[in-house]
Amino acid sequence: MADGADAGAKARAWAPASLTLTAGRDKSGRPEAGDVVLRPGEITALLGPTGSGKSRFLSDIESLACGDTPTGRRLLLDGRSPDADERFELQGRLVAQLTQNMNFVLDLSVRDFVLTHALSREAPDPQEAARRVIAAANSLAGEPFDPGVQLTQLSGGQSRALMIADTALLSWSPALLIDEIENAGVDKRRALDLLLASDKIVVIATHDPVLALSADRRLVFEHGAVRMTVVRTGEERDILARLSEMERETTRVRALLRKGEPLS
Repeated sequence: MADGADAGAKARAWAPASLTLTAGRDKSGRPEAGDVVLRPGEITALLGPTGSGKSRFLSDIESLACGDTPTGRRLLLDGRSPDADERFELQGRLVAQLTQNMNFVLDLSVRDFVLTHALSREAPDPQEAARRVIAAANSLAGEPFDPGVQLTQLSGGQSRALMIADTALLSWSPALLIDEIENAGVDKRRALDLLLASDKIVVIATHDPVLALSADRRLVFEHGAVRMTVVRTGEERDILARLSEMERETTRVRALLRKGEPLS
């Protein structure tokens, strides 16, 4: 196994041009329709009711499944199976995942936490890297926070905003998996823009129509398996524009209500 520095150098030097999740089986053992290929610079949304298999799909990617999960799926890196080092390496992992629950237990300030991460990632200018992450996090959070505040004092939305910014700007992992970003109390549109700018593979499990239509394609889940793949159409872009405008107005009214200001 490579040490941390070697693993980090390897991760920075190579990122797969595609991740392929081979067709698995649903909860009844019936085969999925086909393989799913994920590429950098694309956002893939996972849709379906609770329990339909979205989180299992994310888990299969995160674990670099090798036919050893309940679905029987295999994850291929540029068409090949990952070796043992790639599957179980703790440093320089290929996949980063943000779950719905964010809880910090470290007794550190936000600034010290992000700076420590920047130093561990061998950022050319750790101080500037930390500043950029915190600034990006504050642009996503509903309520900005001071860099000197303790991690444990952040709200759930602030914690999620910090992790999204940190993952997009500091993580070496070429693939980002996010479970229900709409429940995080963050600016969804800015979060997507930040993730797209990172030129990573982005997969989001969501129930939000704006997020779903913002993705390049949607995987629809049923009974533990991918039932169909839907590519965004031109007509859907028009629908997205209308929904986004409605959401902006809702956000404006919500902000006024929170401040006790008149709505006129």
